[in-house]
Amino acid sequence: MNFNIQAEIKIKFKVGEDIITNFDILKEKNYLLFFRPDLSKLNEKEIIKISENSLIRELIKKKELDKIFKETNDQEFIGKIKKNLFLRYKVQDEEQFKRLLIKNNINFKDLLNKVKYEGLWNEMIYMKYNNSVKIDKEKTRKDLILKISNEKKYEYNLSEILFDIDKDEKLISKHAKIINTIREKDFKTAVSKYSISGSSDIAGELGWIKETMLSNDLNKMLGKMKKNQITKPIKYPNGYLLLKINDKKEMKQVVDIEKELNDLISYKKNKQLNQFSLLYFKKLKQNTKISEY
Repeated sequence: MNFNIQAEIKIKFKVGEDIITNFDILKEKNYLLFFRPDLSKLNEKEIIKISENSLIRELIKKKELDKIFKETNDQEFIGKIKKNLFLRYKVQDEEQFKRLLIKNNINFKDLLNKVKYEGLWNEMIYMKYNNSVKIDKEKTRKDLILKISNEKKYEYNLSEILFDIDKDEKLISKHAKIINTIREKDFKTAVSKYSISGSSDIAGELGWIKETMLSNDLNKMLGKMKKNQITKPIKYPNGYLLLKINDKKEMKQVVDIEKELNDLISYKKNKQLNQFSLLYFKKLKQNTKISEY
């Protein structure tokens, strides 16, 4: 990214022993606008704040990951990252992707490094907490069979905002801010501004989820809602969840119980791992000295 050489480099934050400068923040802003175009609907001050928090989060994670992974340039791992990026941006190869990045003033190696560390974070969480995931397979099977026995079953195309509240903040006021952003802009912009979930990089979109994957309480709530409606805040171990119904349709008849059971177990497992991820990061952040200048 080209900067005016006359501009003064200023330290804006210190995270542990690492520093964040005003130039770092501008580069991060550029990167985030590329990954989350809906951010462009916010004002400059809001985008800068999100960029600052993104860099702080990245440095905290990177410091922890560097303790665990001594070699972070596994070519097979990097290859998978590239493949996913090419698919996401509908490009054929690395050269085409680099040309796209040049148009957006983004350095290919920097971007690859950012995505690589996010992938390593997920791998670390799996290593740390996979054995802590608790799923009662038999109970899950019984619940599934009971749900399938219902005459009508639905699946929902959902988007989410997972948000937390600060010590001096109230749930009602934070929720009001989010709803106000949704009304003034749209749901995707509110995701970019407020969501702490990994799904924020894909506009909070969860895709189609069968009601057999969801809890009874959540199914009752969604069953009463219409397309484009948003749930009230749902308490989670790591914050509060808002779900938006993008679409709704009747499920096809389930013919393979074992496949459905395996899908449900995988869904529950990923949900628990995501909760462990957010809680672990929160713990690291609490133990990190962050100074603003």
